[in-house]
Amino acid sequence: MAMELLENTYRTFSGIKKVMEIPKKKPTQWIIYQDNQPKFYVDLYDLSVESNSMMNSLVLCAKKSIREVLEIINTRNNINLSIPKISKLGISQKLKSVPKTIDLEHLPEEWLAYSL
Repeated sequence: MAMELLENTYRTFSGIKKVMEIPKKKPTQWIIYQDNQPKFYVDLYDLSVESNSMMNSLVLCAKKSIREVLEIINTRNNINLSIPKISKLGISQKLKSVPKTIDLEHLPEEWLAYSL
């Protein structure tokens, strides 16, 4: 699905970092990267999509963080999913923000079936 996102450029202690972000993001929405590229979109409260319902169960019902769930999925499927952190120390300066339209997929259901 095509999504309007912001490509934000930050200056951090470790250098310049570009991160795709959701404008007006809710705490239950994430852009998930695969091999350091934005690839998937998750909204835990959009239950009309089966993979979102499964993630809702894995994160909210099991009381795990999204990063914990991604680590389990990575280990079981030998893939590299992540949610980028802008800065490890929490200190950054936004340099610029550019709107972009990107096609993002929903997470494959077979990756999420490990605990259901």
